[in-house]
Amino acid sequence: MSTSQGHRSAAWGVLALLALGAFAGCNPASSQPQQPQAPAPVVLGPEDVARVEPQELRSGPVLSGTLQARRAATMRAEVQGAVLEMVVEQGQQVKKGQLLARIEDSSVQDQFLAARTAVRVARTGLQVARAEEERNRTLSAEGVITRRDFEQAQLARNQAQAQLSEAEARLALALQQVGRTRIRAPFSGVVSERLASAGDIVQPGAPLYTVIDPTSLRLEASVPAAQLNTLEPGVEVDFNVGGYGDRSFKGRIERINPAVDPGTGQVRIYVTLPNTEQDLLTGLSAEGRVASMRREVPAVPVAAVDVRAEPPTVLLVKDGHVERVPVTLGMRDELARLVELRSGVQPGDVVLRASAGSVAEGTPVEVRLPERPQEPEPGVGGAGTPPPAGSPPQQPASR
Repeated sequence: MSTSQGHRSAAWGVLALLALGAFAGCNPASSQPQQPQAPAPVVLGPEDVARVEPQELRSGPVLSGTLQARRAATMRAEVQGAVLEMVVEQGQQVKKGQLLARIEDSSVQDQFLAARTAVRVARTGLQVARAEEERNRTLSAEGVITRRDFEQAQLARNQAQAQLSEAEARLALALQQVGRTRIRAPFSGVVSERLASAGDIVQPGAPLYTVIDPTSLRLEASVPAAQLNTLEPGVEVDFNVGGYGDRSFKGRIERINPAVDPGTGQVRIYVTLPNTEQDLLTGLSAEGRVASMRREVPAVPVAAVDVRAEPPTVLLVKDGHVERVPVTLGMRDELARLVELRSGVQPGDVVLRASAGSVAEGTPVEVRLPERPQEPEPGVGGAGTPPPAGSPPQQPASR
């Protein structure tokens, strides 16, 4: 190749590079800046949102306390001595009059035997005194003895009668002491506590057993005196009991203390809870509410409402975004922790709970709620009905 041809080739190469650079500079697509991508929506599950739905709210004074048995008795020793036997165990059911424990009764038995012997001697003495009185009565009538001798016979008979009465009283007391060495159930129930063991030396008044009747429980609670106008005996009370989840129980006000505590301004009330199935146990904490007013209104959990704002607001999911809207509150159910929304939202709207975290207003969200069950239409799943969406295609039957 000649030198002139090489120079021409190099010049053409430079021109080609310049042309490509000019073409790239004229391309409008390469000159525009890249647009920022839209943020991904925040996914909210059923635990993060609540639907505005009509619900039955109940309003009234809230009660709290511990469940106790309406009938309870602590069986105590009535005599001094060693415990010979503790017949029943804690948690065992007992019948009225059933033997629970025995206390040593050797000294008591000795007293009983002595009192019984004294009664026999006194009865014999009374019989002799009566016979002597009758004999002296006859002799006095015949003039054999004086009137004074007859009166002495009458006095002897009266003394014998008094001695017999005293001996019988001592025998009855000794018999009672023997019975006190046997501890028996005062009513049918369950042994809730066993407070002694065989071999213990007990004094009169020492506790041995506690027996309760678990078929009826009682809750003692206090309410402000200003709310007494909503309370009266027989009013129904709804309860939630610790350890039973959302299960509710019902009771009724049995009586109201007629005196107000001057220190607290509270009034003591007593609520009975039937427990015929013995589902509830004494000692459990219970929280109840007097059902003095009931209404079915659109409501949401209290935690979904920002009550610090004025007026109160909720975070409403609308068109895929979070929007803060003011609402008007109405009736409040303290036990169920629900509040009525009178304005600002409509039934069926979805609002955010406090568990949704710090989701700000305007944030795009995607709500994933469980589908509500629908009744199948007639013929669904039968012959000639297309399979549900997402199911594998049916294979044709082989011939």
